Amino acid sequence: MEKVFIIKKSGEKEVFSFDKLKNSLKRSGASIEHIELIIETIKPLLYDGITSKEIYRKAFSLLKKSNRTCASKYSLKKALFELGPTGYPFERLVAALLKDKGYKTEVSVILQGECVTHEIDVLAEKSGNTYAVECKFHSKSRFVNNVKTPLYINSRFIDVQKKWNSNPGNSTIMAQGWLVTNTKFTKDAIKYAECVGLKLLSWDYPKDNGIGKNIDDFGLYPITALTTISKQEKELIIENDIILIKELFNTPNVLDKIGISPIRIKRILNEVTNLI
Repeated sequence: MEKVFIIKKSGEKEVFSFDKLKNSLKRSGASIEHIELIIETIKPLLYDGITSKEIYRKAFSLLKKSNRTCASKYSLKKALFELGPTGYPFERLVAALLKDKGYKTEVSVILQGECVTHEIDVLAEKSGNTYAVECKFHSKSRFVNNVKTPLYINSRFIDVQKKWNSNPGNSTIMAQGWLVTNTKFTKDAIKYAECVGLKLLSWDYPKDNGIGKNIDDFGLYPITALTTISKQEKELIIENDIILIKELFNTPNVLDKIGISPIRIKRILNEVTNLI
């Protein structure tokens, strides 16, 4: 097949890669046979100038028809963007991820710095060390975190670290600042963070260990990944402080509370059970 140029969400053009599509479908858990079927169905629909968003929609639609669990996993990146408009649900997700990694966590903590007070998105503690985690949530993938973001976050961390480590009443060491985002970092942002010791976590950084892979590994899917509920219903569930599919599994009564019929509740909980 001749090269087909697609338009990414950033507006950039690149050659379409069947390998990239295959890998993303493979990560969703789809079978080899189903992946090949999707590829063969999409192949004749490609044309120069087609958007990556349109290709995603076609693949998602085909996946959803045969396996909603795989479709939910395939839509994870999009599901993270739907956690907005505020950053709080994303902070809760990051805290849950760290908790499953063995950290003791708190969300939205006010700490006194050497100069001023700061609100820390997630305070994480493990093995005698405390970590100040800043979460940068974006509702669109085009928002990339440039070097200004880690510069600002690191200056806040240093202010908090000085005060924390000089306080004899604290039983742990404020060891490191972290910056977590659902989008990407520029090369300069990564270079600066590595230089000053600020830990970064984004969709694709560190390589092969980004936030998407961590969510998959620990099964901490946000409720926005569900394919059996509408966008409005997802928003209502989030308003009830249910962010993760695991949480919905433990408190299914919220579905009745927001007015979902018993028949649909059964269908939703079936998808929830398969995902966890």
